[in-house]
Amino acid sequence: MQAAFLPVFLLVLSNVFMTIAWYGHLQYKDQPLFKVIIIAWLIAFVEYCFQVPANRIGHETFSAAQLKVMQEVISLVVFGVFSVLVLKEEFKWNYAVAFLLIIAAVVVMFKKW
Repeated sequence: MQAAFLPVFLLVLSNVFMTIAWYGHLQYKDQPLFKVIIIAWLIAFVEYCFQVPANRIGHETFSAAQLKVMQEVISLVVFGVFSVLVLKEEFKWNYAVAFLLIIAAVVVMFKKW
């Protein structure tokens, strides 16, 4: 179980930085686009410092496809929290349904057939 925890933890950290890099600039629409691109690249570098080891370590326990599906779910959860708490966007019922369908995809991916 411990072997599975580290890549998940690193993917969560990676996705926090990724979400900030991709969507954090939406709070600063008054800033020049070139400036926010450079800042986003710097933040994305930190994201890669977590993402690359997460996949390298995770591939010892999980398949690449499992890692990808796991990353997508983590990404959507992190983004959902970010969009509500930071961007102050409403979380709608259809978002919840979409997330549940993605979780169903995880079940299909990880089930031993």
